[in-house]
Amino acid sequence: MSFEPKTDSVGIVTPRVEHFDEPLALSSGQVLPAYDIVYETYGELNADRSNAILICHALSGTHHAAGWHSENDRKPGWWDHCIGPGKPIDTRLFHVVSLNNLGGCAGSTGPAATNPATGRPWGPDFPVVRVRDWVASQARLADRLGIGRWAAVIGGSLGGMQAMRWAIDHPERVAHCVVIAAALKLSAQNLAFNEIARQAITADPDFHEGWFLEHGACPRRGLAIARMVGHVTYLSDALMGDKFGRELRSGSLAQGAVADAEFQVQSYLRYQGDQFADNFDANTYLLMTRALDYFDLARDFSDDAAEAFRRATARFLVMSFSSDWRFSPARSREIVDALISAGRDVSYTEIEAAEGHDSFLLPVARYHEALGLYLKRAHRELGNAA
Repeated sequence: MSFEPKTDSVGIVTPRVEHFDEPLALSSGQVLPAYDIVYETYGELNADRSNAILICHALSGTHHAAGWHSENDRKPGWWDHCIGPGKPIDTRLFHVVSLNNLGGCAGSTGPAATNPATGRPWGPDFPVVRVRDWVASQARLADRLGIGRWAAVIGGSLGGMQAMRWAIDHPERVAHCVVIAAALKLSAQNLAFNEIARQAITADPDFHEGWFLEHGACPRRGLAIARMVGHVTYLSDALMGDKFGRELRSGSLAQGAVADAEFQVQSYLRYQGDQFADNFDANTYLLMTRALDYFDLARDFSDDAAEAFRRATARFLVMSFSSDWRFSPARSREIVDALISAGRDVSYTEIEAAEGHDSFLLPVARYHEALGLYLKRAHRELGNAA
């Protein structure tokens, strides 16, 4: 797919960079002395600066959520079907801010950036970051942009965890919190999948204990396997069956020819793994999955999620997908139950969708309709209905 101007597109966008010299104290006790955050914006900020929405990305997401960077782009931002004029996150109504988290590899300061203390890449020495640290840095960016309160903070998966953390850490700054396909904390099964992926990376001979950049290397094989493991868990069994079945791409299953056979699904996973290894930093992958593992909204509140949510003042929309087994609807209902126990205003919808956890990234009609209606109501609250 190549660039085509469309009336429902935000068009060509240019990333921006904000540099922060003020040190950021992290929850690990470490300090990040200075850092950059790269971000994009879509839609106009209104006169009283009340219509801004923050998009929090998931594990491998970036700041490039919508539009195109040039006419030569092969595809638009990762949530382009959701953000734009007339789309669920309607840029005729809202000013949308999408950023790349600290520790990322898409422009914000991360393991591949230069450590000012050594003059070499941070590599494995990059400080441990957690979801609350991302929220703290995002709050600083909001201050820099002159946004005192978000009309909504929205995120799917790991992004949904950030949205919840925003609601309890900065209750006065969040009007609506939209949590999509997320959880209060990871299940043991999810922790296991993340550990398998990390082991694939660290066991790669080209990993060099995290100093692969200084060796002019890249743990491609480990990154590709990590991506393949993750990708399988993001899809539903039904979707994989419909998409690939047991179709062969090459070779034959005839006697004596089995070694030459390759199923379509094998080819697809190898392609996904290779693409990921071309574009993602291995140390960032380790950092992001550990932040995901460490997240537990109730930990600081005597393991009582309702007590955590009592700090929030936002209205909540919680969404899940029927075929998502990585972050199942049961995990979203736990969020809803805790919000109800805390006396918070919450709406919940479970969307029938066959695409698994990746449903939140795809143009599922019912999902778009529900999200769009909720945000239109949120906009009417601003007193600026179009």
